[in-house]
Amino acid sequence: MNAITEQDITVHLILDGFIDDFLESLHSILEFSSVPIYVVVNGKQDFERITELSPRVTIDYQKQRLGWSNAVNLALTKITTEYIVLMDPSTRFIANPFPEVIKSLELGFAGVGWRGGLIDLEDEWRSVIDKGPGEVDVLFGYFMVLQRRLASEVGANPSAKYYRNADLELSLALRSAGEKLIQIELPLVQERHHGYHDVESGYREKHSKENYQRLLKRFRGNLGILAPRR
Repeated sequence: MNAITEQDITVHLILDGFIDDFLESLHSILEFSSVPIYVVVNGKQDFERITELSPRVTIDYQKQRLGWSNAVNLALTKITTEYIVLMDPSTRFIANPFPEVIKSLELGFAGVGWRGGLIDLEDEWRSVIDKGPGEVDVLFGYFMVLQRRLASEVGANPSAKYYRNADLELSLALRSAGEKLIQIELPLVQERHHGYHDVESGYREKHSKENYQRLLKRFRGNLGILAPRR
């Protein structure tokens, strides 16, 4: 097996408004790493400010707005590197995270993330407990690095228009396929999460609940897919 390098990893970002924060996130990736970046411009937006970017950045303009899962599935078909990073534009690099990520990928983990946790069995799978670094049931889409082939095989659920809990379902789909996920500490920070705080509350709660209900119907009670409790 050849050693993994940053050129084997592509970061996927979705531009869905709030272009100043998006550009700040993008420039932090460019500053602290050498990875290629694939951007889905989600629906009609101000394109002029993203035309003069690094040659490392590929822009995919979508005239019709895509939901989170359809944008992720599109990226999985367009990106050709062995690994894909699903990253929210609220996340910033403050140093290069990829040396630590690569160490975990080389151990055979299908997914490596910055934040995640264990499904709370006492709460009947309705919540997630953050236990810190270690093997986890789920990773959050703030920053999660996946083996692209494996992620493509399970796919993000196209019914999930909104990101919240869709990342959990994708994680559990990978675990259901026999793969392992790990949460590690990384040199990242999160600024204002517009996808949560600046979305109409009724829309946010409706779609978050629908996503989680699909997750429960699909996976609840299947203890064999879960990571060891700790």
